[in-house]
Amino acid sequence: AVVSTQSGHYGRGGMSTAQYSSLPATDIDNISGDIFVPNTGADDNTLDEPVSVTLMRDVRAVGSKFYHVLLPRDGSALLNDWDLWGPLILCTILAIVLQGHGDSGHDGGPQFAQVFVIIWLGAGVVTLNSKLLDGKLSFFQSICVLGYCVLPLTLGAIVVKAVGLMFNKGLPGFIVDFVVVTIAFVWAMFAAVCFLKPTNNPGKKIISTYPVGLFYFVIAWLVVSA
Repeated sequence: AVVSTQSGHYGRGGMSTAQYSSLPATDIDNISGDIFVPNTGADDNTLDEPVSVTLMRDVRAVGSKFYHVLLPRDGSALLNDWDLWGPLILCTILAIVLQGHGDSGHDGGPQFAQVFVIIWLGAGVVTLNSKLLDGKLSFFQSICVLGYCVLPLTLGAIVVKAVGLMFNKGLPGFIVDFVVVTIAFVWAMFAAVCFLKPTNNPGKKIISTYPVGLFYFVIAWLVVSA
């Protein structure tokens, strides 16, 4: 059956309402519809998930980045999905391990705030130098890489602290500390260079790498001297 009407008003597209009304009823049904967004299966909304799920996802992400620093091969996990949780955790642990005893019984170790300032300010200066040399990383990406690569030196500081608590300090103890910190320094430097080298200006790689080595050398010296 055809629905007809005498109305001559015009709607959008230049067709009159009479032309619309003269369409078969089945065609009118095909014109009507609703707005529907298909479900792609990806649940990107994390606002309603439990806090424990969010924390575990962040813990796994940080652990994955630690693994890439221990076995530096692919830096995409640090560069593409950067965060500052890992550097903050490492900086806090390192500051606690190296912390001196205060003015009354100062043992030569740096204070908690001094370690924080040296690490974060040093990482910022190295990042600024990289940006001035046309580095491809963003500011926080570079801070993330430099902070995560402190992991070997943090582990070295823990070993040195444990050796100092178990054995009396002397020349043999200093040699052990020196060897442990040297390995940790080379490890941290190697990991940082693996992640940062592809992003540096090809003609300025040496100038870009030198401040990175100086940054980790200062931290290594803090570990040995403390």
